Amino acid sequence: MEISLNSKMQRWINKKVDSGLYNNSSEIVLEGLRLLMIQEEQRLAMTEDLRRELLIGLNQIDADKTIEFDLAAVNEIKQTGRSRYSP
Repeated sequence: MEISLNSKMQRWINKKVDSGLYNNSSEIVLEGLRLLMIQEEQRLAMTEDLRRELLIGLNQIDADKTIEFDLAAVNEIKQTGRSRYSP
């Protein structure tokens, strides 16, 4: 397999290898691919979680188990949370 890199990426890779953090450019490319795979798996898992939550919400709507949106209550919850965790 052949990979073409622009000069900026090639310089960055060379710096990483020169630093001793990686033994060669292949290690860097493999690490990047591993991280991309993890990122894709996380994105797919989040998408599946969102679909599951949407289905729950749709089922609640169908069962007429809804409440009216209350912006004041949402703002109060946000304010409470912010006050608990503000430095």
